Amino acid sequence: MQIMNLPQYNNKVKRQWAQNALHGYRPYDLGQRYVDIEMSNKWLTNMDLFTETEGFLTAIQDQVILTRNYKKYIFKQPDTNELCRRCGKESETIQHITAACEQLAPTKYVKRHDGLAKVIHQKLAEAAELIEDKSLYYKYTTANVLENENFKLYWNGSILMDKTVPFNRPDVTFMYKKTKNTFLIDIAAPNTHNLTKTITDKQNEYQELLNEIIAMWEQKQHK
Repeated sequence: MQIMNLPQYNNKVKRQWAQNALHGYRPYDLGQRYVDIEMSNKWLTNMDLFTETEGFLTAIQDQVILTRNYKKYIFKQPDTNELCRRCGKESETIQHITAACEQLAPTKYVKRHDGLAKVIHQKLAEAAELIEDKSLYYKYTTANVLENENFKLYWNGSILMDKTVPFNRPDVTFMYKKTKNTFLIDIAAPNTHNLTKTITDKQNEYQELLNEIIAMWEQKQHK
């Protein structure tokens, strides 16, 4: 009886998966810089999803949703209009729908952005004991400023400095008074191929604000 070498078998399956022209997007995405593979897959084991919901999300990740691009190039229907049915300017792919459609940007993308920022704000407020009552994340209401003896938490507020700073409004600002650490948290939900650029751009945008905070607030570390 042959005993299967699981690590070797798993590596072989991953290589075969990555070589698929369509489904290979997923392992490629997971291999990008800054991607936390464990956390990216945690929803498969740690969330109470309906089977249908999990299947739908998996189909999105595998690029097998019936977009116009999919119909034209995978189903081989050459007469199909591949342009996005919302903006009519770009090919209707999963990547376009999730993060690149100008018609969805001011509505759906903003709602997704704010929802994620509120989850982070709520978790920080709970951990710092800035709020007592816990609520479901979709019912949580943010306060502009929360403060106690040890922590201070700002929500989507401009940080005023002695000099004009162009980028001075991070989504969440969290100050730990005891250690003089301030964390600037700005939310983005880019496509994976844009991840490295988005992170670099955010770091560059807020660098001047960080320098001013270090000087004015006498902070030790900033992120």
